[in-house]
Amino acid sequence: MGMPAQKTDWTAEMARALPDDGNRYEVLDGELFVSPAPSPIHQEVLGRLYLLIQPYVERHSLGWTYLSPADIEFSPRRRLQPDLFVVPNTGAGKPRSWRDVKTLLLAIETLSPSTASGDRFKKRPIYQDQGVPQTWLVDIDARVIERWRPGDKLPEIISGVLEWQPKPEIPALRIILDEIFGHESD
Repeated sequence: MGMPAQKTDWTAEMARALPDDGNRYEVLDGELFVSPAPSPIHQEVLGRLYLLIQPYVERHSLGWTYLSPADIEFSPRRRLQPDLFVVPNTGAGKPRSWRDVKTLLLAIETLSPSTASGDRFKKRPIYQDQGVPQTWLVDIDARVIERWRPGDKLPEIISGVLEWQPKPEIPALRIILDEIFGHESD
């Protein structure tokens, strides 16, 4: 997540006007955050998660699963790019643009040395404040996932099997974390 840029009160509109230079530009409560392209292992872990989550979401008509880059604009001062996320099926159909997305069913951020602080202390509280039912912070080095819900003061730390059950009437998705993180020699 890099460092906050200058002390300007940034808006999503201002961030949209920045050049497309390969960096990710997010506005977190008026602060501009700039982060570089993710590492290969970051992308591999996200890809594995996507391949498990997307069919589950589709099979149970929960909504739509996406990978960033994507601009989720909760307000003029909150423009985020979750690494992986699920847009809930609200009955209005598939979103045609990112501006159509006002809520999330799940937000996933994969931590890296340059993003961990911003993901934990800036983005995660925004997801909670916006009522995202679950936010997962994926710590590749520790091989755990921190699961946050709105109102949580501390995360649930998951190291073996993560179960996600967004609706009580459907079976839980079981994710074996060792399969997500890969082998130590990868």
